[in-house]
Amino acid sequence: MAKTAADIDLAEFIDHSFLNPSATPEQITQCCEEADRFGFPTVCIFPTFVVQATEILHNKHPQICTVIGFPTGAHTTATKLFESQEAIEHGATELDVVINLGWVKSGNTESLYKEMAEICQETGKTIKAILETSVLTDAEKKMAAEVCMDAGVAFLKTSTGWFGGATVADVQLLKEITKDTIGIKASGGIRTPDQAIALILAGATRLGTSYGPALVQQRGTLEEGMQ
Repeated sequence: MAKTAADIDLAEFIDHSFLNPSATPEQITQCCEEADRFGFPTVCIFPTFVVQATEILHNKHPQICTVIGFPTGAHTTATKLFESQEAIEHGATELDVVINLGWVKSGNTESLYKEMAEICQETGKTIKAILETSVLTDAEKKMAAEVCMDAGVAFLKTSTGWFGGATVADVQLLKEITKDTIGIKASGGIRTPDQAIALILAGATRLGTSYGPALVQQRGTLEEGMQ
């Protein structure tokens, strides 16, 4: 049976993100406490805060996600691999890795595959490949998605949120490509319950947003008003 809007518990989908470069330790503490209170799958924070988040969320439900090569993806493979391994050592269990967009634009599938496969194999953790769909053509999205799938990623992620956000059309395209074999994370610009639900119905299995608590609360208010 197809999923309907009424079936969706938004909290189950949200990677509670706080990726502001000026983030303070106090804000990260708040982010972690909110993720625990609302039952979100993860917090997604910068690598410098992984140790703090791990300490706060020890033995609690939310996992620790961090970003690698963020936000451009133009770091060297050695740098991304070191960043990934250090994050895992500090307690991260999920890594959102920005792919090298220059390699996508130039058709350098060999280097793209090698980099993503090495990160997947060396860490053994949940890797989400950030495609930055807003700057790619549909043909480039398809190529990048297929290469990353072959490399062993667990999710395809639409965007960093820095150069444009998730769209229903992009999620639908990724769903067609993945055929439900791996996850899809929609990220960037998700600020209303309607947006979130539309992306989930299109095929998203995770949502990256800093508006998680507000989305859940607004959804609850709307449902109460309909009763």
